[in-house]
Amino acid sequence: MVRQTHNSQVERDIDENLRRVYRTIVEQEVPDRFMQLLEKLRRHGHGTGT
Repeated sequence: MVRQTHNSQVERDIDENLRRVYRTIVEQEVPDRFMQLLEKLRRHGHGTGT
């Protein structure tokens, strides 16, 4: 029983840490260099069509 409780806590900790990392990545801004590349592609007719 104690081992199962420990495993459950470890799984919760892993879950929370993964969510924290994901949230941090999602909140980051797109780098200027990448935005410039997208703009260059759009100007040359290689846009996404939207």
